[in-house]
This record gives sequence, C-alpha cells and structure tokens, in this order.
Amino acid sequence: MAQMETPAGGLDDVDAVTRAVLTASRLLVAVSARSLAEVEERVTLAQFRMLVVLAGRGATKLVALAELLHVAPSTAMRMVDRLITAGLADRQPNPGNRRETLLQLTEEGRRTVEAVTARRRAEIAAIVQRLRPAQRWALVEALDAFNEVGGEPPVSEGGGEPHPLGWDMDPSVGREA
Repeated sequence: MAQMETPAGGLDDVDAVTRAVLTASRLLVAVSARSLAEVEERVTLAQFRMLVVLAGRGATKLVALAELLHVAPSTAMRMVDRLITAGLADRQPNPGNRRETLLQLTEEGRRTVEAVTARRRAEIAAIVQRLRPAQRWALVEALDAFNEVGGEPPVSEGGGEPHPLGWDMDPSVGREA
C-alpha cells in the first residue's frame, strides 16, 4: 500500500484513515448519546438498540431478537421485561403457533424510536451543513466506499433505516410470515 505524507509524519494512509474514522465514530457516538438524552431515564442505549431492531422487524421471537442483538436469550428477556414495564414493548401470542410469544413495539415505543432518530438526524444534518459542498461530496464518496467494503447497506432515501445502527437484520431470522 502506498505511503501517505501526513503532518504527523511517518504514518501510512491506513493509520491516518483509521485515526480519522475513530474520531468520527466518537463524534457519532456523542450525537447518538445526545439524541437519547430526553429518554435516558426510561431507556438505556442497549434497550434503545432493541427498540430500533423491533421497529425495523416488527413482531419477533425472543430467540431471534437475542441472535440479532448478539446477546444471550436471558439477557434479551431482561431487556424485554424492562421495555414492557416502561410501556415501550409488549408480548403477544404468535397467531401461527400459540406456544410461541412474539415481541413488538407499542405505539409509545414506536414514537420513542422516531423521536430519537429524528433528533440524531437533525444533529448530523447541522454538522454536515457546516461543510463546504465539495467536502460534503467527498464525505459521501468516502463513507459510501467505507460502508460498501464493510458490508453495510445504505440508509434509504426516505430516511428509513433498514439496518439500524449496524446490527445484522437478516430477514430470514425471527420474523413470522
């Protein structure tokens, strides 16, 4: 790989890009944390992660939800119990198999996801607006390439997030037909 001259000297381009991406990821985590500020007394980041997955998938079995979140089913169950207590999710019998339970968002859970996502989108847009147009296009190009090699599908034009926050959203896992 070609070496890149940097003001710090001696770093190759992979090191410089890695440092820049780590810094950007720190900024994005801060934006995400601020977007949760209004609901943080009711929802932790991990619980919000679960809400986002449920918002994208709809009614889902606990085991599938645990797999998607890469947590143990017992951990997922504790999270679900807290979300149900907060009025953000509920359990329903699976109409296709009464022995199974499906988890889903309540209307309040859906509104919470939409509000937090809207705050995050607005803050990111405010940051992007401070860039010059050429910088914006360069950022789009660089992030598109980064996402492509990382295997992350793009967010839709309409603003929906088919794969929210980078979690595996394999449609074959957990969704009932």
